[in-house]
Amino acid sequence: MVSPPVTTTRQCHPGADSIHVVDPRYDGRWEQLTRSTTGSIFTSSPWIRAVCDTYGFEPRGTVATDVAGEPIAGLADVEIRDFRGVRISSLPFSDRADPVLRSSKAWIPLASGLVWSDAPFTLRCLDGTPPAVDPMFRTEHRAAWHGTSLTGSPADLFGRLHPSARRNVRVAGRNGVEISVSATLEAVREFHALHLDLRKRKYRLLAQPVEFFERIWTEFHREDGIVTMLAFIDGQPVAGALFLVWQDVAYYKFGASLASHLAARPNDALFWTAMQWASSRGLSSIDWGLSELDQPGLVAYKRKWASVERQILTIRSGNQLSDEGADVTRLLTELTRLLTQDDVPSRVTAMAGALLYRYFC
Repeated sequence: MVSPPVTTTRQCHPGADSIHVVDPRYDGRWEQLTRSTTGSIFTSSPWIRAVCDTYGFEPRGTVATDVAGEPIAGLADVEIRDFRGVRISSLPFSDRADPVLRSSKAWIPLASGLVWSDAPFTLRCLDGTPPAVDPMFRTEHRAAWHGTSLTGSPADLFGRLHPSARRNVRVAGRNGVEISVSATLEAVREFHALHLDLRKRKYRLLAQPVEFFERIWTEFHREDGIVTMLAFIDGQPVAGALFLVWQDVAYYKFGASLASHLAARPNDALFWTAMQWASSRGLSSIDWGLSELDQPGLVAYKRKWASVERQILTIRSGNQLSDEGADVTRLLTELTRLLTQDDVPSRVTAMAGALLYRYFC
């Protein structure tokens, strides 16, 4: 049984009555904030629990409340101490973790109530949000973000897609691509096998362990908030996607496919199935997540499905990572290259991911 989290309250700040330091995995005020329209999957308590319970992190939530005790702003972060040095992240392994603000003015009392240090503090947020224009941060990286509004009928949605997306959906149908939609843990594990193979063979990267995916399933299955879609050709899984639901948004979090079957357009069939599924659930939009700008093919692919495009900024305050930490980063990069060679058994690659992935944040 989980012990009740410890909550501390600090002095008042302009624009807020109190600043509280809470455990965002369990605190009711944090839950109330993140279930508002400005919260996202990545600041939700279930997501934070899945990440932190997998990697042994202790998250910290800073919540500003008004005179009536109602939460008006919050930011979650994790202090990481390992052989790469001390650093603070909001939040590890998340596309973004924008502060949850009832209004843009709420950033001022929230920021003044945060515990600042010289350690590197990294935050990922959408462009145009208050921290993105705050002079205390410097922008160190930019990535693309895409979203799709689900207003209208399925015919309306299909008609708004890029012509090449509509064409590829039809190609997938002619090639016998079949899509399964499942909320089971077994489907998550089947998807992870595809995910592991893609990360290793295409990107030469390690994958997060299957235990992380299992924890995600445990957290979101409780609220019917996770679905795995798999594309089959002649009974073989050739592509997959994992979607999470928070509030009225479907989040495309992970995707994978076999290069040998891309000509059959299984990913287009998956995306179109996801749009129909989300629309049938009455969801308002799909968040297609982060895409690196140095992967123009992926950015262009998501543009075919999206109705809006913005940027996710990685912003930072405090010192740079120490020289020793930079040396460790280079070592991890070289180890990753060695452990993702074709002659390394996938079982070994998976074990390496389980051992090392927590240090990639």
